[in-house]
Amino acid sequence: MTKAVLRASVIAAGIALALPAFAQNILIRHATVHTATAQGTLRNADVLVSGGVIRAVGTDLSAAANTQVIDAQGRPLTPTLFGGISEIGLEEVSGEKSTVDAAVGLGAGTKQMTVRPEFDVTLAYNPDSVLVPVERIEGIGWTLLGANTTDGGSIIGGQGGVMRLDGSPDPIGPRVLFVNLGSDAAELSGNSRAAQWMLLDQLIDEVRGRIAPDSNMALLTPAGRAALAKYLDGGGRVVVGVHRAADIRQLLRWSAKHHLRIAIAGGSEAWKLAPQLAAAKVPVFVNPLANLPANFDEINATMENAARLRAAGVAVSFAQEGDASHNARKIRQLAGNAVANGLPWEDGLAGLTRVPAETFGVGDSLGTIAVGKRADLVLWSGDPLEVNTVALQVWMDGRAIPMRSRQTELRDRYLRPATPAEAGGMPRAYSQGE
Repeated sequence: MTKAVLRASVIAAGIALALPAFAQNILIRHATVHTATAQGTLRNADVLVSGGVIRAVGTDLSAAANTQVIDAQGRPLTPTLFGGISEIGLEEVSGEKSTVDAAVGLGAGTKQMTVRPEFDVTLAYNPDSVLVPVERIEGIGWTLLGANTTDGGSIIGGQGGVMRLDGSPDPIGPRVLFVNLGSDAAELSGNSRAAQWMLLDQLIDEVRGRIAPDSNMALLTPAGRAALAKYLDGGGRVVVGVHRAADIRQLLRWSAKHHLRIAIAGGSEAWKLAPQLAAAKVPVFVNPLANLPANFDEINATMENAARLRAAGVAVSFAQEGDASHNARKIRQLAGNAVANGLPWEDGLAGLTRVPAETFGVGDSLGTIAVGKRADLVLWSGDPLEVNTVALQVWMDGRAIPMRSRQTELRDRYLRPATPAEAGGMPRAYSQGE
C-alpha cells in the first residue's frame, strides 16, 4: 500500500467516524466542487444537503444546529460516477451461467431468430450483489443495465435501465433498448450486415401494421410489438453497439427515417462522422483505449476519438469492452486516457456524470451538483481522473455509505497479523474451523 493510499484510508476513516451512517443533513465545506454544470469548478465552495437533496451550493453557507459538518480541505467533490453499460447485479461470476441473467437465449443456436424487445433485464437485478459495494466504494453510484445481444438469439437484445447502487431494487428513469450491429452481430443476421437492416425494417413494418401479426413471416410477439412501438417517433432511447463508419452512416439514415433517438456504444470509427453525429444530436459512448484495429470494423480506431468527437460538438461518454461489470470502477481510467489524448478535463468528467444522466433520462436527479438534485456525492483524495486517486467518502441521498466491500473485508481478514496463540502461527482465518 502506497503512502498516498494509506493517508487517504486514514482520512476516510476519520470522515466515517465523524458521520452517522444515516446522516442526511450535512454541510461539506471548503471543497473543490466539480459541479458538471455550466458553473464548472467552484474553488473553496460549500455544499449543503438536507433530506437527501442538495439545498445550496456556494461559499460561507450556514446550516441548522443538527447538521454534520465535513471540512473537505480543498479536496475534489463530484457527483457519483456512471459505471458504464454493465451487468452489475445481473451477474456474479461471468463464467458461471447460473449467475448470469443479462441475455435471453430463446431461439439462440437455431435457424429461427427470436426477437424479444419486451425482454427487460432489470427484472433480474439483485441489489445485494457483491459487485455493488465493490464498485460503490470506488465512487461509482449508478449504472445502465444492458441487455446482452451476443449471448441471445437476436440483434435486439432487449431493454435495460438505470440502477442506483444504493441497495434500491428498482430502476429509475425510462427503459433503454439495446441493438447490436456490424460484424459482432453477423451470426445473428445470416452472416450478413446488410440483412441487419432488412430485419430491422421488417420489425418496423410489423409495428406499423404492414405485416399481419399472424403472418408466417412475423418475428414479434404482441408484447414485442408494443414494446418496440415505444421507441419509434421520438420515444425512448435506443443504444446501438456499432463501430464501423459505414455502419454508423447507415444507422444515421435509418434512425432519421423512423424518428428514433439513438446513442452509439463503441463507435471506434465514429470520429469520421463527427459533424453528422453532432447535427443529429447522437451521444457516443467510446472506449478511449481503442487504438488498434481489433477487427475489420475498427481499422480507423484512434485514442483521439473522444477528443475529435467532442471538438465537433458530439456529447461523449465512455463504455468499456470485456468484463464491464467487475471492472466498472476502471471507467475513470478511460476518461483519464481520453483527457490525456486531447479531451478537455471538464468534458472527461461530464462523460462520467452529466452526459450519461441526460442521455438516459435521469438528468433531473443525477449527474450534476446543483440545487434540487439527489445528494449522491463523492469526496476524492485527488484528481478523480488519476489512477492513484481514491474515493474518501461516498454519499447517496446524503447518507454516508460504508466504505467497505467483500474485497476489503477479505483483505483485512487475511492480512491481519498472527498472534502466538493461533495454530501454527498463522492468522485464525487460515486455521481449522475458522
